[in-house]
Amino acid sequence: MSSAREVYLVIGGSGFLGRNIVQGLLDRGDSLAVFDIVQRYDDVPFYSGDISDEVQVSQAIQKSGATCIIHTASPPHGIEDPALYWKVNVEGTKAVIAAAIANKVTKFVYTSSAGVVFNGEDLVDIDERLPFPDKPMDPYNESKAKAEELVLAANGSGGLLTVALRPSGIFGPGDRQAVEGIAKVLEEGKAHFQIGDNTNLFDWTYVGNVAYAHILAADKLVPPTPKKEAEIQEMLDFALPPIDLTLESHRVPTSKARPLGPYVDRPEDADALLSNFEHGTVAEKRTVARTRFDQLSDNSRERATSDPLQVAGQAFFITNGEPIYFWDFPRGLWRMLDPEHYPYRSNIVLPKTVGFVLATFSEWWGWLSGKEPTFTRFRVTFTCAHRYHNIEKARRVLGYEPQIGLEEGMKRTVESQPPRKS
Repeated sequence: MSSAREVYLVIGGSGFLGRNIVQGLLDRGDSLAVFDIVQRYDDVPFYSGDISDEVQVSQAIQKSGATCIIHTASPPHGIEDPALYWKVNVEGTKAVIAAAIANKVTKFVYTSSAGVVFNGEDLVDIDERLPFPDKPMDPYNESKAKAEELVLAANGSGGLLTVALRPSGIFGPGDRQAVEGIAKVLEEGKAHFQIGDNTNLFDWTYVGNVAYAHILAADKLVPPTPKKEAEIQEMLDFALPPIDLTLESHRVPTSKARPLGPYVDRPEDADALLSNFEHGTVAEKRTVARTRFDQLSDNSRERATSDPLQVAGQAFFITNGEPIYFWDFPRGLWRMLDPEHYPYRSNIVLPKTVGFVLATFSEWWGWLSGKEPTFTRFRVTFTCAHRYHNIEKARRVLGYEPQIGLEEGMKRTVESQPPRKS
């Protein structure tokens, strides 16, 4: 829990993620205010302004009495004017950092993006050591990467502690991007098309889990202190349990809890072995085995430019920890949206190369007609690449564990959707 004197200013608090963070803070009785360009709710103090104007941000900090800023504001992905990304994500973040330092704010949590390290190539179980690509995938992620750099570089300036969170594939009730687009495909009768072979794993993350991670990061954002060897061992030397919110728990057999299997002579402790395995009466903490290539091994931590076991000055990937084949996610939503009729027909599977050719024609036609193309080479790349992330650092250092499983999150999202058009 945060201290009683903590006051939060959620920048972008009227938006999809921002509102979920606001609700999470309200649910636990925290003091907070919102800074945004549009007011959609009236249950907390609201300050309207331009994020790139340091004076306006500073006034909101002073009026709210904020001691912690959670900065979620950003234009949505895919807008026509890429210059807006730089104005809001880069210049806006600069202004917020300057205003925070000038007003002696002590905590700054920034919403970055898992896409800051994506350049179109496969990302397989990557962790936070992966550098930004030389050539960014698009203006959105280029601006997010630059803003993240600014935030982490500001850590320690004027007493300000900073942290950046990198969520992947946020979805949930109120989502007007990913889920709305997926639902539109169903409405238009195009849900039988598939680009690629659907063997690529992708991380989707329920918005409630992302909001929880932001609040957790704010709580854990304290001045760094050297850790004793015993503290490090307690944090790192045990194997993390599997994330089983959707697939449910599956016990791993051990020497004290296991099925009997074939045997000649029944073990003397057979009843205890079976009982322990079936009912989980033995709580065992298995030791984790690390190599020098592990991100949290002694070797990796010694080579790190900053201590990865501290929250301040660090970036963290945030996901559901349940990567799924890319097309299985929209199909799951389509089936929930129209359980009586979907699937309407057999899938038409187009190879990635064919998808690129068709997307190129679509982009050319969009340029000639003056209309924004809906089928692009970026979308083909997005749907065909492996993109899943290692969240061990977030689980061990932040104490983050997903609260809502992927399937439950999909059900909640579908239940929040307006009725389908007949």
